[in-house]
Amino acid sequence: MKRLLTMTAAAALAAGAATAETDFIANSFYDAAVPMSGEGYVKWGELVKELSGGDLVPEVFTGTVLLAPRASLQGIQDNVVQVAHHAAVYTPSDLPVANAVQELGFSYSDPVQAIFAVTDFSMNNATQLQEWKDKSVVYLGAYATPGYVLMCSSPVRTLEEIKGKRIRTAGSAVSVWVEEAGGIPVNVPSSEMYTGLERGTLDCATNAASDLVDRSLLEVAKHTTLLSTGMYWAGPQWGYNPGFWAGLTADQRKVLMEASARSMARMVLAYKEKVQSGLEASKAAGGNVYEPEQDLLDNVKEFRDRTTTAAAEKAGSEYGVAEPQALIDDFVATMDKWEGLLAGIDATDEDALTELAMQEIYNKIDAGTYGVY
Repeated sequence: MKRLLTMTAAAALAAGAATAETDFIANSFYDAAVPMSGEGYVKWGELVKELSGGDLVPEVFTGTVLLAPRASLQGIQDNVVQVAHHAAVYTPSDLPVANAVQELGFSYSDPVQAIFAVTDFSMNNATQLQEWKDKSVVYLGAYATPGYVLMCSSPVRTLEEIKGKRIRTAGSAVSVWVEEAGGIPVNVPSSEMYTGLERGTLDCATNAASDLVDRSLLEVAKHTTLLSTGMYWAGPQWGYNPGFWAGLTADQRKVLMEASARSMARMVLAYKEKVQSGLEASKAAGGNVYEPEQDLLDNVKEFRDRTTTAAAEKAGSEYGVAEPQALIDDFVATMDKWEGLLAGIDATDEDALTELAMQEIYNKIDAGTYGVY
């Protein structure tokens, strides 16, 4: 059995040394209760072993014991881990293309559509593929959060109530919106939301309502406002070290592709259930759940319309994309494509979603050449 921790080991694999049992390290910095770790890594690891008949054996780490959120990309590049989740909003200068399309996160609200469309785009768009190659990462699938809502220590239902509030954001367009609305954006990892709210360095956190339970935010955020402040999808759910990936056989890569397809379906379904459970648990614990007042809704709608229109300009001026309009147009077209593909699919059927992802994405990818740099 091999544990692949060094560049020497990766080089051995690249020379064709992958064995009948390949042990490798997989990391997600989220706690195992969060679907991106639970379904996306813990259960994904079991699925990989099952699909490969014990040929591929991931050793899964969750939480920040191995890598901090901002260190995930470097960990992949340095072969500290062979595959990891990386949220590109934490490293915008390293992944400008991924962050440019994340600017459209305010414009969409369906995580099922997003998770598959983002994967399709990220594995086929030439500009995005070049970025993965330049940054020494092999992209094999997306994550997509539910719409982020406001979880606060005091009520935030109107524009007046948001003024002066220190609100945890994860970069991207939501930070601009918070500032324009009169709040103070604070860009810290989601792992720091609880302590920030507990100590009073944060007044609110924007994240999925599932975190009311998964991260125990209901203990420190008694006021949740169901205002969608966008979704997140930037960066790979599974980003592989290129040396490790090159050393795998085409059949092994196909197993990992199938595991990605099913695990994406599982993630979005788990998130939907957890969001509802989080809201119910918060109310049961004495918390309040509000609908936003009209002035706050109108403010978000105006901002959403404006940022969507300006996305291409920002992709060029802020992120340095050479052909920004083409990039944004391709992303929007891919999202539209998946809206159509999902129209006739039961979005609660794990098998149907997996089959569609395999048919429309992974079966069209050449496992023998994809990501081999």
